[in-house]
Amino acid sequence: MAVPGGILYLAYHISFYLGLAVESFMCYQILATKSLKVESDRVYQEIQTGDIARARKAVSMIVGRDTQNLTIEGVTKAAVETVAENTSDGVIAPLFYMVIGGALLGFGYKAVNTMDSMVGYKNEKYQYFGSAAAKFDDVVNYIPARLSAWLMILASAITHMDWENAKKVFLRDRYNHKSPNSAQTESVMAGALDVQLAGDAWYFGKLCKKPAIGDAIREIEPEDIRRSHTLLYLTAVLALVAFEVVKVLVCLWYFTVQV
Repeated sequence: MAVPGGILYLAYHISFYLGLAVESFMCYQILATKSLKVESDRVYQEIQTGDIARARKAVSMIVGRDTQNLTIEGVTKAAVETVAENTSDGVIAPLFYMVIGGALLGFGYKAVNTMDSMVGYKNEKYQYFGSAAAKFDDVVNYIPARLSAWLMILASAITHMDWENAKKVFLRDRYNHKSPNSAQTESVMAGALDVQLAGDAWYFGKLCKKPAIGDAIREIEPEDIRRSHTLLYLTAVLALVAFEVVKVLVCLWYFTVQV
């Protein structure tokens, strides 16, 4: 945070407008909306070609699980799960913290989230440092994850997806994960799409037993990746509008009290 903080200080010292431009650029860089869509859509494109090996390779770039033996269904599910979870981690949570504290707090959040992604594994190698990183990440994502889930339910209603099932699955399965936050948006996504996500997966050559999220009302299909993009973008727009409205109301209240 020292580097971006120093850059912002210098930019604002030179000119308010320069500082504003630099901070706006930083905020844009912090958000992962476009990269999440692009990388997961690459998985979709490879599936469409029928090349399972390339599809596995594409999805391996955005998930932590072993992908070498995944079926088309498994590849699709992994991509949809990543979009669901990162709607909160990569988009809504950074927005939440940037609205509160600008680009600097956004970078602080990204540092915590990146540290969790890199070392937040509960194994012998990262038993202490990794556990601390994971717990800290759980704390900073607690509120954004739940906001993301409710906004995604609203997004599913607006787009005429199964929002009632999304709400039902969310209330039932939102804690079907070791992390208190990861299943929040995954459960909404599963319910909105009428598919089942999560379940057992292989990590570093070892089978990890995990509870399923959602009901297999129908089989998951490649088009669900594109549907997840719709929920990703609309949830992001709803969050931006909601956060800005709250910020304006707080500012109006503050100035009213001062007067």
